[in-house]
Amino acid sequence: MPDFRLPDLGEGLTEGEIVTWLVSVGDQVSIDQPVVEVETAKAVVEVPCPFEGVVSARFGEPGEKLAVGAVLLTVGDPEPESSEYSGNVLIGYGTSRTPRRRRRESNARNASVLRSEHPSSALGTPEPATIPTARAAAAPATGGNGTAASRPAANGSAPAVISPLVRQLARENGLALDRIHGTGPGGVIRRADVERELAARATPTPAPAAPAPGRRIPLRGLRGAVAAKLATSRREIPEATVWVDVDATDFLAARAAMPSVSLLALLARFTVLGLKKFPELNSRVEGDEVVVLDQVHLGFAAQTDRGLVVPVVRDAHTLTTAELAGAIAAHTASAREGGLTPTDMTGGTFTVNNYGVFGVDGSAAIINHPEAAILGIGRIIDRPWAVDGQLAVRKVAQLTLAFDHRVCDGGTAGGFLRFVADCVESPITALADL
Repeated sequence: MPDFRLPDLGEGLTEGEIVTWLVSVGDQVSIDQPVVEVETAKAVVEVPCPFEGVVSARFGEPGEKLAVGAVLLTVGDPEPESSEYSGNVLIGYGTSRTPRRRRRESNARNASVLRSEHPSSALGTPEPATIPTARAAAAPATGGNGTAASRPAANGSAPAVISPLVRQLARENGLALDRIHGTGPGGVIRRADVERELAARATPTPAPAAPAPGRRIPLRGLRGAVAAKLATSRREIPEATVWVDVDATDFLAARAAMPSVSLLALLARFTVLGLKKFPELNSRVEGDEVVVLDQVHLGFAAQTDRGLVVPVVRDAHTLTTAELAGAIAAHTASAREGGLTPTDMTGGTFTVNNYGVFGVDGSAAIINHPEAAILGIGRIIDRPWAVDGQLAVRKVAQLTLAFDHRVCDGGTAGGFLRFVADCVESPITALADL
């Protein structure tokens, strides 16, 4: 009966968590029929079975994590000699059948050979050899003070102690000499060995710390993947942050004139323009090289019920403003419905974030590793602002750029941020240049 093992679900993932079984033991399954829902670090996916037959066993319950290559289920075929399978389950996972009968025959032949070579041993296992021990046969030696030295024998004689002082020290402290490992010549127990045992006993074993009161949330699945990526970013990227306040009054007016374009989409449009002028920020560090990328795959942060996700709009530099807005809207809807695939959330080269939706002015965001920068915009509120030398109430927001200082200096980062700020303050002029 073939075993169906958890395949590599893409992006080098090493494990998955069972969400729901779609079949039960005894069910008939066909080739490429989904049999289980598995949650990876990226998404919940249905895993198809490459075999046809009857499910004879399932391994794992909902909520349990299995490593890639672990057996998911066993499929029994009503006709044992017939073995149909598709051969193309998922990435990097074959469906070739293992010749188990051949292995059993080989094991049987090996056992026969062992029995012929060792007929007196069960299943061909040789009898344990009897090793003579010189120490057991030797007479007790005499110490320098005339006291007979005790030597350990192979069949459990007294421990090897020469000095009566060592015996006395052990006896006064209630130590059993036969449980002390001697470090002297021939295994002789010395005073240092006894003192070491006394020191070990004197050191109190710390009691296990009581678990802190409160609710525990396992770091696994999507939350675990996000935590690991953020920790990697903080550990590997020497980031710096620059920010600037902008007059977003005309920015809001431009958005109102284009109802199908969101504020985030309009900011994304200006971001793509900025990356064209400052391509160093559309890069990543690989070893001792900075790789400046030709294509802009723009990621944007989206908050969902499952947590923070970063969908990626591929080839954003080739899209019009309306097309970019449509792609962001479609990915946002898929994220909230849980319909994003791992491919939809990988391969980004730059990320934008509208943390103003949370009612905050700014944020020192963590760069989405292995990208080189992340741009964010805070809430847009009324503030006093100087316009043509006169004080006025304007719609003001803060733009923040966190960047990897290895890929560029502050002049490049500041130039990029100032360019995007100018686009926000004069959006009509910026859009006219497209």
